[in-house]
Amino acid sequence: MSDAKENAALSSIAASVIITLGKGWAGLATGSLALISDAAHSLLDVAATTMTWLAIRAAAKPADEDHHYGHGKVESVAALVETAFLFLLSGAVAIEGIRRLWDEQSTVKIHWLAILVLVLSIGIDAWRFTSLRRVAKETHSEALAADALHFSSDLINSTLVLAAFGASALGYPQADALVAVGVSIFIAIAGYRLAQRTLNTLLDTAPIGSAGQIKKLALAVPGVVNVEDIKVRQVGADLFIEIEISVARSMPFDRVGILKDLIITAIRTEFSQASVTVTATPVTLDEETVLERVIIIAARRRIPVHHVTVQEIEGKLSVSLDLEVDGKMSLNDAHTVASQLENAIQEELGRETEVETHIEPLVISSMIGRDVDEEHRQKIANSLIKHALSSETITDIHNVRVRVTDHGLIVNYHCRVAPHLDVTFVHEAVDQLEHRVRKDNGDILRIVSHTEPVR
Repeated sequence: MSDAKENAALSSIAASVIITLGKGWAGLATGSLALISDAAHSLLDVAATTMTWLAIRAAAKPADEDHHYGHGKVESVAALVETAFLFLLSGAVAIEGIRRLWDEQSTVKIHWLAILVLVLSIGIDAWRFTSLRRVAKETHSEALAADALHFSSDLINSTLVLAAFGASALGYPQADALVAVGVSIFIAIAGYRLAQRTLNTLLDTAPIGSAGQIKKLALAVPGVVNVEDIKVRQVGADLFIEIEISVARSMPFDRVGILKDLIITAIRTEFSQASVTVTATPVTLDEETVLERVIIIAARRRIPVHHVTVQEIEGKLSVSLDLEVDGKMSLNDAHTVASQLENAIQEELGRETEVETHIEPLVISSMIGRDVDEEHRQKIANSLIKHALSSETITDIHNVRVRVTDHGLIVNYHCRVAPHLDVTFVHEAVDQLEHRVRKDNGDILRIVSHTEPVR
């Protein structure tokens, strides 16, 4: 992209030099102020296109420690300097044009070579304007856009000078000065438009409609609750976007990361040169249940909880739950953990909320174990099968594994139940089975069951 911009700028320099030399000679040969002013404009183009080329080379430098957003605004500064030249030129041409309007002795000598120069100039201007506008649009280059504006003004100026020659030939010599004044006005208007656009970039004005389009793209990504803030700034060809979104606080952290990537991808489909930063803020959703809120509070404190029960008693909320702490922790420390969790829940749900916690031991550190001998494993498997038969609910005890650890035996097994039974009923049946098996085997620390539907 940088090479295309540099080549376009170099071609513009060559074209500007050719046009300036031709118009300058023709203007002096004919005495036409309009043509001389047009040649001066072209001379300015030589300086402007040279500055554009230098600015493009500087803007292509990557970001560094002192320029975190790169050097893209060098192009904007170059474009702003070009507008200053445009205003100076328009003022000089207007003053000389008005002076000649009062000078009845001013004459214009028509020469066919001057007409040929103007026709060739119009052709070159049209070619460079079309080429520069295309490259500027593809690369989002303000400096090349300014160059394209210069060549478009040259094209119109040369056309007006031809018209002035025609009017002079018909006996209206003052037409040359009038055209010169008109050219100066056109140059001033073109400079104003370019200055306005360039200043918008230097002042970090967001491109028109970009914020609304970005917000629409972000909200279309599933999981985004709302777009809280959007900041957009243009630096050369690059668009820097900062967007703040809100997400459900229950959303897992890894899912938030995926959500950010989806937003960035969606924005870059519309703004290919965009550098996007997404910040996510967790919020409480209206449809969040009390159960979900309690689990979130515990998860934030990294406290395992289960058997969460939520009741509404005469308009008063009651929450009870089991929490697990290190089994080696003192009761005093465990009670402190439980009290802190209770306070956090009341802060979330209201101080009038009744909160009760049941403390259970949890083995925090991983345990080193080994499989027991087959005789011991079979003994526990038989106990499981015997009590499963008496339950009349649990069938097909299989895949029984028994491991011995320093804390006791860990038993894992699979079983099957009827698929239409609800989870609560099945859980109670499994609990009863495991309670009976533990009575038969006092050295069991924990039994873990995997329940499957009967096929």
